[in-house]
Amino acid sequence: MNLGSRDTMKRLSRCGFRQLTFQIRNTMVSLTPATAAGGQESQDVANGDTIKKYIASLGLNVSGLNVAYDSSTYTATITGTVADNETREKVLIAAGNVMNVAKVDDKMSVTAGSGVDSNFYTVHSGDTLSKISKEQYGDATKYNKIFDANKPMLKSADLIYPGQVLRIPA
Repeated sequence: MNLGSRDTMKRLSRCGFRQLTFQIRNTMVSLTPATAAGGQESQDVANGDTIKKYIASLGLNVSGLNVAYDSSTYTATITGTVADNETREKVLIAAGNVMNVAKVDDKMSVTAGSGVDSNFYTVHSGDTLSKISKEQYGDATKYNKIFDANKPMLKSADLIYPGQVLRIPA
């Protein structure tokens, strides 16, 4: 089975392997059901520690990072201190793009002033960074601006997926 084919991705998504698809295509943290200690199946593998490890794996510098996950509301609450607004936004987007996180509660503080907030864009089926760039800036060749604003979450400009939230800098 070629896991890279579009048809295979669609079949996996319909069978409940949406996160597996994202893990393969965008190296995101896997939060699919897994067997917990004692052999019981866990339906809610998303937790604060998992999300925290994912944020740390991106190399985003957050002093005192803490992530609490409420499985009843699918909310991740992020606390800690970051140097700038860009890092804050990246942390929030990274947490929000994790499977089973529907809402991110921002409790972080920024040491270097608030800065300018970016716009956010939710990727739709058929989108490319060039298409998004054309829509947001009127120029498809400015896709690298979006790509750079979303590093390290994006490893390649070609690896975006529907439902993913991207930072769109001014």
